[in-house]
Amino acid sequence: MKYYIRKYFLLVFLLFFLPISCGGNKVLVVNNSHLDYLYEEIVVEGKEMAIIHIYSDYPDYTFVGDDDEGIACVDDVARAAVYYLYNWQLTKNEENINKNKRLNEFILHLQSDNGFFNNFIWDDYSINQDFKTSVAEPNWWSWRALWSLTESYKYYKQNDPVFADRIWNSVEKLISALKEIIPSQYEFEEMNGLKIPAWLPQKYASDQAAILLLGLLEYYEQTNDTTIYNYMEKLCDGIIAMQLKDTEFNYNGAFLSWQNLWHSWGNLQSYALLKCYPVLKDESLLNSALYELNEFYEELLKDNFLNYFTVEKIDGKISLISEEKYSQIAYNIRPMVYAFIEAHKLTGNEKYAEKAAQAAKWLTGKNPANSVMYNPGNGRIFDGINSENDVNKNSGAESTIEGLLTLLKIKENEIALKNFMSDD
Repeated sequence: MKYYIRKYFLLVFLLFFLPISCGGNKVLVVNNSHLDYLYEEIVVEGKEMAIIHIYSDYPDYTFVGDDDEGIACVDDVARAAVYYLYNWQLTKNEENINKNKRLNEFILHLQSDNGFFNNFIWDDYSINQDFKTSVAEPNWWSWRALWSLTESYKYYKQNDPVFADRIWNSVEKLISALKEIIPSQYEFEEMNGLKIPAWLPQKYASDQAAILLLGLLEYYEQTNDTTIYNYMEKLCDGIIAMQLKDTEFNYNGAFLSWQNLWHSWGNLQSYALLKCYPVLKDESLLNSALYELNEFYEELLKDNFLNYFTVEKIDGKISLISEEKYSQIAYNIRPMVYAFIEAHKLTGNEKYAEKAAQAAKWLTGKNPANSVMYNPGNGRIFDGINSENDVNKNSGAESTIEGLLTLLKIKENEIALKNFMSDD
């Protein structure tokens, strides 16, 4: 009996886990099941909304909260809302839009009177207003809220004008608060021999500038607001100023994330520059982004990825202070894939779509641990690789959403999809 049970589960595994073939062609399965499991509808103050549970731990994948932060956050909910929106665009499955709306309701609920957003809620659904990663301030979670709301607005403007108005009122409230803190001076500071722009979010955060730009771009396309246009130009200038250029340096072309640090997670700078290029019409945006893709991203692919490094500049030469290869997470991969796909759209050069597929194969085992990180049978995406011999088999919100966003982007591009599904 045990033999037949094992054989049955093996067959089920093979049916779900291996790529599906149709007429000899493999089909990429982008499975929402685990994200749908993390998704929960709740009622707060009489309003229906939804959350995404932040952690889900191996082996039972039960929900886990955080004692300091809570059980759900805008950071994850905003990304999940965008994922469901994109999935609706691809599949026209209305359930995706229903989830997007309830998640955006949560985001609206977390907006503070000051225009920015708190990030976390506790298990009694009250808002965490005090912990450092949840304060309503100009930080990651406010920019992600802006991104989700402005991306979603276009759908609701056509299909649900009442909800669209609520979204837009929230966006305008955030933009008004943002305009109050737009720098009036654009100066550099010297750190470790580098000239670092001091007008980005949190002064030095080019990683945050990238996600902010994505929201501002959508806002500008609706309003033609010249103040926002000018600010976008300055944010792009700041990102470009953070780019390392030294052909003798191993990581030539990288955009520093914060001060003299590059980290792999959330570094959407090239993607943001490429998205802004058609609007701002500044060739330096395109050139800088492609420089990172052609130089630094190529090095990352060759070296099997990286976690972070810090640098200094002495006598005109850039050198490493420190670097670490691990941990590696899906959030490291998605920025690369998005930038490569956008570069292909703008240039028509197929090599960028091929490189997107190469980066995305991190999910299918082309990684230092030779471990399959995405299971299309249940939709789980493991939380990370700690070393060649250690895979974090938890499957929380961030890894799940970032991995699914990566796969959707691959599925949208025929060349990337063909290369992703190849056995090379």
